[in-house]
Amino acid sequence: MSSIEGSAIKKVVIACDAGMGSSVMVASQLAKRLKPYKVAVTHTPVNEIPADADVVLCQTTLLARARKTTGETVVLGFQSFLGDPVFDQVEAVIRDGGSLAD
Repeated sequence: MSSIEGSAIKKVVIACDAGMGSSVMVASQLAKRLKPYKVAVTHTPVNEIPADADVVLCQTTLLARARKTTGETVVLGFQSFLGDPVFDQVEAVIRDGGSLAD
């Protein structure tokens, strides 16, 4: 189990598989939400997650694949591209403090 303090989060990566554009939309929306906290948000294929990612978000069906390539990085899954509680959770930990764990 990996964990990270909200104050240490500087880069969030949205990992995808299908390349249908949904991850780009999620990354754009989350980037707007996290901009006040100076947290970068990018998207990448699940097999190409960069080593400097602090937190990786992906669909729950991709969790195992994402965790294989990330080592100790926190990897969290989401069910829905719109309105999933994990996006609120990440923002709250960055804004209010606390930690994230997978």
